[in-house]
Amino acid sequence: MGIDFNELKNKAEGLIEQHGDKIEEGVEKAGEFVKGKFGHEAQVDTVVDKIQDLIPDKPGTQAAQGTGEPDQGHQA
Repeated sequence: MGIDFNELKNKAEGLIEQHGDKIEEGVEKAGEFVKGKFGHEAQVDTVVDKIQDLIPDKPGTQAAQGTGEPDQGHQA
């Protein structure tokens, strides 16, 4: 009885597409927490922006299609 990684990946992608806005908010809050605790504002902002660029804004965006390119209309 093994783990079906393709099924896991597909479920994760579906959840990200459905709840991307909530995930982006969580990433933003986590970034603010880290900046408050440890500083390094510029580095944290860079990481937060890169993570948010990976989250599709809506189905059919470039990130959702797996091109790896951020959506040009994405607001970070």
